[in-house]
Amino acid sequence: MTQAVVAAGSLAREARDEVVTMIERFMLASMEGDRETVRKYMAPNVDVTFTGGRKFPLPEQIQAFNARRYGWVKKAIERYDVAVGQDETVVYCTGTLYGEWLDGVPFEGNRYVDRFVIVDGKIVKMDVWNDSAELMLRQAGLADE
Repeated sequence: MTQAVVAAGSLAREARDEVVTMIERFMLASMEGDRETVRKYMAPNVDVTFTGGRKFPLPEQIQAFNARRYGWVKKAIERYDVAVGQDETVVYCTGTLYGEWLDGVPFEGNRYVDRFVIVDGKIVKMDVWNDSAELMLRQAGLADE
């Protein structure tokens, strides 16, 4: 292996580690309700899309949406997958949600995928998918088992 290939691999690893650390901090701040820190990582014109195509460009809007769905919710992060490009880096964060529904019934194992697009150290796009709607339908007896 040539020295240039080893150096390129080291740079890619450093870039990956840097964005993973950033997303970890963002995720922790999100779960703690730390809007100031959340904003620090988001570009001013961030494009945030939640399940069902709902757009939430502000942290307050995300928290308000979650407050109408959950008593409380946290993420058990399982892994990060990173694709480093020339102009942007894409990070997938996957795991499960756990918490309580509004009626106080606990839940766990609710799969999620968060996709982040990072440009110049800021989140410019975030897509959120999870099984909450399906679980709510099941809980109401409206979904096939």
